[in-house]
Amino acid sequence: MNTAKTSLKLAAAGLIAIATLSGCANMSHRQQNTAIGAVGGAVLGSVLTGGDALGTIGGAAVGGVIGHQTGRH
Repeated sequence: MNTAKTSLKLAAAGLIAIATLSGCANMSHRQQNTAIGAVGGAVLGSVLTGGDALGTIGGAAVGGVIGHQTGRH
């Protein structure tokens, strides 16, 4: 049962991420990287901490910083 709930949560998070990122057309490349990093970090933080809010927020923050730094010269 927990596996089904986890799969459902991940699928919902993926759909939300796709819907959110589709609005990135007018963003700069750096802003897109930051948003993608934040979403990916939030999902990963949530999965690794079992859905803990602090883990999700921390993952989003770390992912956003990493995404922002990606591609810097």
